[in-house]
Amino acid sequence: MDQNIAIQVTDIEKVYKLYEKPSDRIKDALGFGRKCHHTKHHALKGISMTIRQGECVGIIGTNGSGKSTILKIITGVLSPTKGSVTVNGRISALLELGAGFNMEYNGIENIYLNGTMIGFSEKEIDEKLDAILEFADIGEYVYQPVKTYSSGMFVRLAFAVAINIDPEILIVDEALSVGDVFFQAKCYHKFEEFKQMGKTIVFVSHDLSSISKYCDRVVLLNQGEKLGEGDPKKMIDTYKQVLVGQYVAPEAGEDRLLDDEQLREMAAKGIDGSKHPVGNAKADENPELLEYGSKKAVITEYYVTDDKGNRTSAILKGSKFTIHMKVEMMEKLQAPIFAFTIKNVKGTEITGTNTMFEKTFLESVEAGEVKEITFTQQMDLQGGDYLLSLGVTGYEDNDFTVYHRLYDVLSVTVISDKDTVGFYDMNSVIEVK
Repeated sequence: MDQNIAIQVTDIEKVYKLYEKPSDRIKDALGFGRKCHHTKHHALKGISMTIRQGECVGIIGTNGSGKSTILKIITGVLSPTKGSVTVNGRISALLELGAGFNMEYNGIENIYLNGTMIGFSEKEIDEKLDAILEFADIGEYVYQPVKTYSSGMFVRLAFAVAINIDPEILIVDEALSVGDVFFQAKCYHKFEEFKQMGKTIVFVSHDLSSISKYCDRVVLLNQGEKLGEGDPKKMIDTYKQVLVGQYVAPEAGEDRLLDDEQLREMAAKGIDGSKHPVGNAKADENPELLEYGSKKAVITEYYVTDDKGNRTSAILKGSKFTIHMKVEMMEKLQAPIFAFTIKNVKGTEITGTNTMFEKTFLESVEAGEVKEITFTQQMDLQGGDYLLSLGVTGYEDNDFTVYHRLYDVLSVTVISDKDTVGFYDMNSVIEVK
């Protein structure tokens, strides 16, 4: 195995046998009759991936897509039905927090138990004990049985043990959004330290902002299959298609991976194959935007104006600006929702709103109607480049439906002579006396 490779996953399959009742399991185990007493559930279907030393790789997908299953196979908690996994380095895993803890032991005893399971000697754990206790910060409760802990204390200790034993590979499954806000901040700070130290990280989360911020590469799973892997922003946009049932799979025989060429092809057309409304794209329009939807309503025009009403892609920080879009209704709709979001160039959604949140339009529309929607607000984002996305959605029989979405349709540059910390300016008024 190449020493630069931390984890090599090759053609992994995981099949579970599902039984209607316990007696069917016994019949199968004892071989009674020729009848099969179970059905098969394919949790993973031929998954392969290569994770190199020092990479931070995210795995995303809907519930039941196989994210946690692949992590458990990588860490050895589960065995694959078929395929192989090779790991080069010492793993610390945050799968189900506290997995491996003995509920009768106190916190100190569980620290030593987990450290020993990972491969540390008692002396090595002694050296790390103070750092673990300081990170967990649960006080004298560390001497009590963990079965008496609140969920917050349990989470603190489990995370402290996993992240302070100096692993070469860190596996994280939905564990960075636990505990109170102060503990979350501490966890993310430690996560940043790991990245800077060049540790290998495999990260599963539904927090797409964190995936976009921390991951070098993202793998997208759906119903046990690998839909693609690559740039975080592109994979997150494709995942959003999957979430609303608008993902179009490649034809039979085509590569299942969404490489750059396929993504460009998807971005240039909607799910019905029609071209997006940008004809000859201007400098601020994205010729490779991602578009999809049922097209029961279509965004036919969009642009941004400054505080003087001039069309522009450059907005002065602190000034008012307006987002415009024109929408044509192709069918009668009960109550369409018009929306915009603004993302940074890494794909992190920073802000946005819609007519439902703002309670400004809750009416039905007729086929053939054209609505012109404007969103006016003050620009308080820091100076830099941003991406604007637009959408028309709604509810049909209580089911959320996407009529038309245009991701990253326009670029917006914020011009500023004063930037503060973070994404936006709080416009603080400061007095020093």
